Amino acid sequence: MPERHSEDVNRQPVVEVRNLVVDRGSTRAVDDVSFSVPTGTVMGLLGPSGCGKSSLMRAVVGVQIVAGGSVTVLGQPAGSAPLRDRIGYVTQAPSVYDDLTVSENLTFFGRVLGVGPDEVDRCIEAVDLTRHRDKVVNNLSGGERSRASLAVALLGEPELLVLDEPTVGLDPVLRRDLWALFHRLAAGGAAVFVSSHVMDEAERCDRLLLMREGRILADEAPSELLTRTGAGAIEDAFLRLVEGEGVR
Repeated sequence: MPERHSEDVNRQPVVEVRNLVVDRGSTRAVDDVSFSVPTGTVMGLLGPSGCGKSSLMRAVVGVQIVAGGSVTVLGQPAGSAPLRDRIGYVTQAPSVYDDLTVSENLTFFGRVLGVGPDEVDRCIEAVDLTRHRDKVVNNLSGGERSRASLAVALLGEPELLVLDEPTVGLDPVLRRDLWALFHRLAAGGAAVFVSSHVMDEAERCDRLLLMREGRILADEAPSELLTRTGAGAIEDAFLRLVEGEGVR
């Protein structure tokens, strides 16, 4: 398990979300949500599928129309042009070109960002795709395609990584290695905002947002959540919050 970072109240937030509201058609996907993501932190966003996680992450990146509230990233409104090379974003659907190899994809995006071949090699190695670097993406497995997208997001060492369920479908060893990578990035000063619907990944985070039906149920460290709810596991803590049980 990666070493935990101690909470530092003096850290400047990389992301500030205040009273955010997002509507998707007639559904309120995000309902008056407020939180911040400090630098040097792995912040987990956990909740069941359909609870609003992707809409919230899209709002942080600046590609989601919002109905109310504000999102500030690195001191600027989300979606501002100067943020484009300071944020790495991985969607649930792999965002790489199927007809290019892994290496060609990263070389292309690297040129857009102005980074060189050494950076391409570093990112391919970081996601354990060195053996597959010359494979056409269309011939990769689903997990390998997801890792290729993550490698693209790592280019240029972004100050904020927004990762929408990046470990879905991966084997336990690779999941463990990717979480270790997230913590190394945070230790280097980045903020990592990562979503999952798998509750056993919660304890790998420095801080948790638990989300259900568009609302935040908890915003605290995993150990604090367990103490407050008197639960022995994050899933039990989530259920107690949903069911409205008293806390210690």
